Amino acid sequence: MAGLDDITRGLARARLFLLEGSPGTGKTTIATQWLISGAAAGERTLYITLSETEVEFRAGAASHGWPLDGVEIFELIPPESLLDEDQQQSLLYSSDLELGETTKRIFERFEALKPQRVVIDSLSEIRLLAQSSLRYRRQILALKHYFSRHDATVLMLDDMTAEATDRTMHSIAHGVFRLEELSPDYGAERRRMRVVKYRGQKYRGGYHDFVIDTGGVRVFPRLVSAEHKTDFSREPLGSHLPQLDALLGGGIERGSSVLILGPAGTGKSLLTLTFISAAIARGERAAMFVFDEELGVLFARAKSMGVDLQALVDADKLVIEQVDAAELSPGEFSERVRRCVEVYEARTLVIDSLNGYQAAMPAEQALVLHMHELLQYLNRQGVSTFLTVAQHGLVGDMRAPVDVTYLADTVILLRYFEAQGRVRRAISVIKKRTGAHEDTIREYRIDNHGVTLGEPLIGFQGVLRGVPTLVETGTRLLEADED
Repeated sequence: MAGLDDITRGLARARLFLLEGSPGTGKTTIATQWLISGAAAGERTLYITLSETEVEFRAGAASHGWPLDGVEIFELIPPESLLDEDQQQSLLYSSDLELGETTKRIFERFEALKPQRVVIDSLSEIRLLAQSSLRYRRQILALKHYFSRHDATVLMLDDMTAEATDRTMHSIAHGVFRLEELSPDYGAERRRMRVVKYRGQKYRGGYHDFVIDTGGVRVFPRLVSAEHKTDFSREPLGSHLPQLDALLGGGIERGSSVLILGPAGTGKSLLTLTFISAAIARGERAAMFVFDEELGVLFARAKSMGVDLQALVDADKLVIEQVDAAELSPGEFSERVRRCVEVYEARTLVIDSLNGYQAAMPAEQALVLHMHELLQYLNRQGVSTFLTVAQHGLVGDMRAPVDVTYLADTVILLRYFEAQGRVRRAISVIKKRTGAHEDTIREYRIDNHGVTLGEPLIGFQGVLRGVPTLVETGTRLLEADED
């Protein structure tokens, strides 16, 4: 598994590892994939099950389309004598016999096969048979030394049914990996993993999202922007709209991020299409992730202003993905973005909008941290990134659901205002790290001709507050019939 190997740097040979997590987190699935990988590499593999029958195990593998060729399955069922009613009434404590018998049968099966990879599922059964922490620790140590002498790499599964204070395996195992399942108030469950311990090995710390799909587990390593840096020319990129480029001080610099703020309906999504069209006209590819709007509606709106998104998609110049925040983890979203940049080679990327992206985050602070790493990564890849944020309200004092203005290199502000009996739109650039920009406020209109910008609104005050005041007559405004 590429994602898991990226986090752990692989499992050291002839060592014992612990994979722990509550039932349903994917322990058996990961262990099975690990055995299948070993079998594909020509290694002998053994799956020892103490809690699941072989029929159940094979059925689970079949649901993923795995034939289990080369994977030996050893089902440790209780001895027939222990199921006898007379034996159950015996004064001899049956667990003493069963623990010794279980260990003996594991060794016998191992000696017969001599596998390089072993999975024991699960430790809960051995813990119950041991009856005490001391016997349990001695039993695990005996297994560890036995397998180590035979150069076997062992993965033990634990469903964490023991007391939270029991850390016996943590001190014995060479590495400990924990799986967790989170249940949000709305939407699908989220799964994540982290490396608790790995002796003598540098690993990727923190939590990493993963999903269980048909075909197995897919792990999404936490994005670290410092590990991804490429050389590129930080040239200014125009939008093919002279007034907009003038407002932006010549355009957007390659490898920078742009945040477009404004209330609902001001045309944030359609404004980003101007930059997408310019990028494709330069011969580049672009990508767009849409959280809020249904793609059919977006395609229709774009076509009404002269941009045929479907034709661009069909020509393999643009990739558009609809994102359901209730079904997607932040780690998987970062993986999708990386795929667009590294595989599809997109150089202009739009995230529309952060309001929808925030729904995938457990908290606002998590959103800021994710966006910081993601934007740093995109900037270092030479990608021009456009983010939209819908502010609450239409006019007057407005608030954004999350403040990420300090993360963006350029901030474009869109506003409604009223003049001459019409609702109008105004655009301004309030921040640009990469150079000078025009400090004026311009009116703009979006129609079937696309985006049209007017002259600076020098005759008004209070446009950005949404409550403008006419202080000078003679200001030329855009008319509905202007080309």
